[in-house]
Amino acid sequence: MLVLCTGNSCRSQIAEGYLRYFADDKADVYSAGVETHGVNPRAIETMKEYGINISGHTSNNVDEYRDIDFDFVITVCDNARERCPYFPSKAEKFHQNFPDPAKAQGTEAEIMGEFRRVRDLIKTYCKQFVEENINK
Repeated sequence: MLVLCTGNSCRSQIAEGYLRYFADDKADVYSAGVETHGVNPRAIETMKEYGINISGHTSNNVDEYRDIDFDFVITVCDNARERCPYFPSKAEKFHQNFPDPAKAQGTEAEIMGEFRRVRDLIKTYCKQFVEENINK
């Protein structure tokens, strides 16, 4: 399964972490972006709060995965869905737009609050996705 976002730094990284966690060994999970912005340290920190370590993740470009025949492609932002290249595969495509926590402004506490809020939205989505598509 492939999770796509704009920069592969926050939302797709969080989703990859949760999909790996909930699917356990039942799925190979990758994430990528239509651009690469590096893994956001705040995304790493908020996932660490749930005991999920994404610090070893890398920010990858979607072109790196053209030769993989995915079963599922999930876009987690409207921009990635609009800019996503065509994948000549049997992959089922899913889309859920999540707010970009990297755009949050304010104090560090307010920004981290937004990261946590988005993380929790992604967690709920990923848990349900695995229950409905992997563990059925």
